[in-house]
Amino acid sequence: MKPEGHQEEQEKSNKRSFVHPSPRMPNIKVFTGSSHPDIAEKISSRLGLTLGKAITKKFSNKETNVEIGESVRGEDVYIVQSGSGEINDNLMELFIMINACKIASASRVTAVIPSFPYSRQDKKEKSRAPITAKLLANLISVAGADHVITMDLHSSQIQGFFNIPVDNLYAEPAITKWIKENIPEWSTSVMVSPDAGGAKRMTAIADRLDIDFAIIHKERQRANEGDSTVLVGDVKNRTAIMVDDLADTCDTIVKAADKLREAGANKIYAILTHGVFAGDAIQKINASCLEAIVVTNTIPQDKHMKLCPKLQTIDISVMLAEAIRRTHYAESVSYLYTTVPY
Repeated sequence: MKPEGHQEEQEKSNKRSFVHPSPRMPNIKVFTGSSHPDIAEKISSRLGLTLGKAITKKFSNKETNVEIGESVRGEDVYIVQSGSGEINDNLMELFIMINACKIASASRVTAVIPSFPYSRQDKKEKSRAPITAKLLANLISVAGADHVITMDLHSSQIQGFFNIPVDNLYAEPAITKWIKENIPEWSTSVMVSPDAGGAKRMTAIADRLDIDFAIIHKERQRANEGDSTVLVGDVKNRTAIMVDDLADTCDTIVKAADKLREAGANKIYAILTHGVFAGDAIQKINASCLEAIVVTNTIPQDKHMKLCPKLQTIDISVMLAEAIRRTHYAESVSYLYTTVPY
């Protein structure tokens, strides 16, 4: 017969063996689509990871095919795909990659979309017009995404189109940092919004820098064409810094620069988050009076930079990488609204 003390110790040992271990933080994997592999490489390098194995291709009938080349079971998956290039094909690629990871038992799938496409179609401009940004939000959710990380949405209310969490990061801290490091006379310069719609973004940066601001008011006659511009503010003999979220045909930016030059501005800079540069936008910039046009790398700019010596880029991959890291470890991302990580 075993001693009573030994029996109690054995019962305690049995109970300990059935205690459930603490839940494991899932591993993290970053995949990229074909729209912007460069920023995905920078994000994964910043996180100390290698990009996940994924092959994207098209069949002869132009159907998109995706093969995820490694296990994602129980993993925290991030898929980087920007709204650039062949936008519709890249969106389909994103949907398929999300769905492939989801049905392969990934614990969570986050779509990292540095430049959110169709963001300008966020409301009904006229009768029978679609709200395509809402449709895109539905498609991302239906594909299986659990979370979205993006940068400088054209309209912040697009976050409300989703039924899943959306982190809309701001390029404002990176832009402020670039201005202080690259414009010697920034403290006496004037922030300018090329239209009334960007006034909130512009005044936020002006307040951070504690400098004056001005607004160019225009009446838009047709899409992508500005007309009847009026400058509200004083830029004479000063450096003017225009800020906006997106440059497409660049008509608005170039005409605003001409207006600022007429008003007596010494130097004129344009700083934008998303540089689409459609059509002959690069030629317009080269022929303009802009000192420099600066964009973030939410959209690939290598080809444009070869054609335009005035074009410069701000790398925001560090902000996206930090957002991914904080999301993975369930930390707040509000730090990124005011600060650029080192």
